[in-house]
Amino acid sequence: MVGVEGKSLSAQESKWLAHPSVGGVILFSRNYVNPAQLTELVASIKAIKSPKLLVAVDQEGGRVQRFIAGFTPLPAQHQIGVLFENDPTGAEELAWILGRVMGLELRAVDIDISFAPVVDLFRRDSRAIGDRAFHADPDVVISLAGALCAGMRASGITPIAKHYPGHGSVTADSHLRLPLDPRPIEIIRSSDLKPYSAYREVGFKGLMTSHVMYPAIDNQPATFSTRWIQEILRKDLGFTAAVFSDDLNMAAAQTIEDIHTRVLCALTAGCDMVLLCDNTADLDAVLDRVPCHISSNSGSRLETLYGSEAEDSHQDQLVDWSRRLVKFS
Repeated sequence: MVGVEGKSLSAQESKWLAHPSVGGVILFSRNYVNPAQLTELVASIKAIKSPKLLVAVDQEGGRVQRFIAGFTPLPAQHQIGVLFENDPTGAEELAWILGRVMGLELRAVDIDISFAPVVDLFRRDSRAIGDRAFHADPDVVISLAGALCAGMRASGITPIAKHYPGHGSVTADSHLRLPLDPRPIEIIRSSDLKPYSAYREVGFKGLMTSHVMYPAIDNQPATFSTRWIQEILRKDLGFTAAVFSDDLNMAAAQTIEDIHTRVLCALTAGCDMVLLCDNTADLDAVLDRVPCHISSNSGSRLETLYGSEAEDSHQDQLVDWSRRLVKFS
């Protein structure tokens, strides 16, 4: 899954997207002017080949919302977690509304995936996560993330949880350097891993790995770790849905210097799809050297991620839902 630079596709980008190793596109604020322009961009992406490319975005809310003008301003997840303290029912309802509105607005422009919810645990000093997380209590995270996913699925958008096995308990930002989490597996299982253990209850259709190293468990960041993906996630937790890497251009992923090797290591570790969010100067070489085939298991998992028709549009309620989110933001 690759990023594109502008508001429309260049000839070079169209060539890249037609390559058999590319299965999706992730969009950012740099790709957005208004809903009409976005609709046209997404249509041009999906017209390139068959099966159609998956189109994704980070539209969590708060400080991570890529499309703003023409879209409802979405609250940060932690604001909903704070509400939960005094009004659990109201917080769950608001989380569902957040998923519903986010999903309806993204499906209106034919986007398939929102990389949400964040199921990392809240720690105030976490630079990368912070208020992107619902709560410090994993059981509260399970409840609120489950409500948000239900709203997303009802709107036809695919929820992908992040950042496995948990990024919230480290202070360092993996965009800037490699975070280290020294805790033993027993502590992580009883805290950060709980939302992933409850993935059927929460209802997300895939997850994104973190570029965090847990030296008590493995000497590789989770994205490159067969221990974390194939043994703990697939075997121990029984997770059967799709696994995405976080962006392999991030600083924490550059513990493996060569981008081509990074891609192969993430795929070998068990990722079904890897993200290259910024077009690198050597993307042609990367695409020419990575495998063009996909395993039947990965193919089956990725095929389930396309957006679908909403259960119902609820256009009469959408305005009221949007007002509630704006008031809460």
